[in-house]
Amino acid sequence: MSDIEIVESLKRDLGARALEIANPDRRRIFLKVAPAELVGAVSLLRDKYDCAYLATVTGLDRGEAFELLYHFASPVACVSVRTEIPRTAPRVASICAVIPGAILYEREIQEMFGIAVEGIPDPRRLNLPDDWPDGQYPLRKDWKHVRPAEVIPGGKS
Repeated sequence: MSDIEIVESLKRDLGARALEIANPDRRRIFLKVAPAELVGAVSLLRDKYDCAYLATVTGLDRGEAFELLYHFASPVACVSVRTEIPRTAPRVASICAVIPGAILYEREIQEMFGIAVEGIPDPRRLNLPDDWPDGQYPLRKDWKHVRPAEVIPGGKS
């Protein structure tokens, strides 16, 4: 199945559940779905289109919303699934039941963007220290880094 055939098949399979489907370049497919359709779309990609390899998950702070991009690779094409999450209710369902390897990316999204990933098997922090302040999300546009006072042993205070 070629990438063009995949796009046409996705249009049939997802119908109105696909907010946008594009094939901007050879072997590249972009699919946009609502957060409620994410797990179903990922299941379909894995089961019917051989997209079982999740290369990465990218998060973007768009100001009023967050955008998550799930990048899948298959023998035929690279498929990026986009979903937009409102800043007022930053929640998304975990895809770990479909793609178990997504857990590390989902843990990172929780701690770096403050997006609650519902149903994640292990919600512990991944990158930030355990004593990192709650409510501080370093990849949000509104986050301001406050550098702690530098302490030099034996130096002036």
